[in-house]
Amino acid sequence: MEPISFGPPREERADAARNRAHLIEVARTMVAELGADKVTMDGLAERAGLGKGTVFRRFGTRAGIFLALLDEEEAVFQQQVLNGPPPLGPGAPAVDRLVAFGHARMEFLVERTALARAALDPGQPRPVNASPSLFQVQMLLHEACPDVTAIRALALQLTAALEGPLLLYLRASDAPPTLPRDLAAAWTTLVERVCG
Repeated sequence: MEPISFGPPREERADAARNRAHLIEVARTMVAELGADKVTMDGLAERAGLGKGTVFRRFGTRAGIFLALLDEEEAVFQQQVLNGPPPLGPGAPAVDRLVAFGHARMEFLVERTALARAALDPGQPRPVNASPSLFQVQMLLHEACPDVTAIRALALQLTAALEGPLLLYLRASDAPPTLPRDLAAAWTTLVERVCG
């Protein structure tokens, strides 16, 4: 039996694209003014001058607002990895790039911890394999450790070390002030041992 084709996906309507851009800009302003914990779906709809239904259709959940904001910043980060100067960008040895990637990723998350935590939806957990970091980690591992056969599994484990636990621990009240530096040093040790 042949699968049914419904054709290419429809393009976003111009007014929907404008609403999305407007909502993201208003949400960004609200986060800067109020903090992520004070931004609500109702507040965003009111401040944007749009109906609450429009906000729900666009983002689905409150966490979806922050995920959209984080995705925009994520795109900038990914461009630095793909096209920026070495050692994060192309031109450095793969091990050096992988170390730099981990350090830059931690810095990215430390600077955006409140936003990243608000983007976590307990009802819709975001698996590590959906992380934009997985592609870069896997690519760099493949180049740095060509003899390793389970590159994808190793990349998943390393990506998880950068994403999930890090977000939960960074805001813990008992987290030592040296944590970001300690995590960066631990990442360097981990990568050098894995790829050594």
